[in-house]
Order: sequence, then C-alpha cells, then structure tokens
Amino acid sequence: MSDQSHMAESGPSQRTVEIAVALSALAFGFIVLLGSLQVGIDWGVEGPRPGFFPFYISLFIMVASIYNLVQATTLGGIKQGLFSSWEQLRRVMSVVVPSTVYVALVPFLGIYVSSFLLITVFMMWLGSYSAWKTLPIAIGVPTVVYIVFERYFQIALPKGPVEYWLGL
Repeated sequence: MSDQSHMAESGPSQRTVEIAVALSALAFGFIVLLGSLQVGIDWGVEGPRPGFFPFYISLFIMVASIYNLVQATTLGGIKQGLFSSWEQLRRVMSVVVPSTVYVALVPFLGIYVSSFLLITVFMMWLGSYSAWKTLPIAIGVPTVVYIVFERYFQIALPKGPVEYWLGL
C-alpha cells in the first residue's frame, strides 16, 4: 500500500464524529438554556417573556443530543467505519474557512470589499483562474449587487471604510 492510498483511507471515524457533534449540540443547547434563564422564561403581564420559547427549544436540543450521544457510544457496531478521509475534509475546509473569514470581515470591511476578496480567493485559489478572468467578476458582482440593492431597492447593506471613502 502506498503512502497516498493510506492517506485516503485514514480520517476520523463515524463514531468519533457522531460523539463530537452530539457534544457540540449539547453545549449549544446548554448555552441557549442559560441565556433563556437570564432573560426570563415565565409569563409576564404582556405574555411570555423573551426566554420562554428558546428555553423549551433548548430542552429539545439537549434531549436529542443526549439521545444521539448515547446511541453513538453504545451502538459501536453501527457507528464503525470512516466518516471521511482527511483529503475530503481538507476540501470541505477549503470552502468553510474562507466563507467564515468572509462573514467575520463583513462588519469591518463592508459587504462589497469582503465579497470582492471572497470571489477573488475562490476563483484564483480554488478555481485556478488567472487574474484577468478573476478581477472583472470580483469587481462586477459587488457592483451589480450595489446597484440592485442600494440603488433600485434602496436596501442599505453593510458598508466599510472603502465605501465611506468613496461616498457610497
């Protein structure tokens, strides 16, 4: 077996991923539960308090997470096998990481500059397009979005320092 075929066959197991997802969902449910308790889960004069609905949703999330966690840990034979290879996960993360950075940059750079950067990264890095094919699209798409949303529909989208500098 070559090193490359061995790499393709290695990666996290189905059981490990099931347990990690169940624990993550359980933690999320617990955070929602704590937030609900802080804002109130009872009924006020005006009706249910802000935490009423999220509190019960958090209970459903936590019960389902505990069920999934028990299932993943006790039914080992069913959860055997490879979830995905490290190469497949690398490909997924090559989309997830730039998208996450994009979302994080929007409040600071605005949606137009962030979109320009995201399109440029995806086209040049993942798509292997040249700069002369990438730049017109990376400039054109945010421009069209600006014209359609800001000018025609008059919907203000998040702006950053470049847009303020240009007076947009």
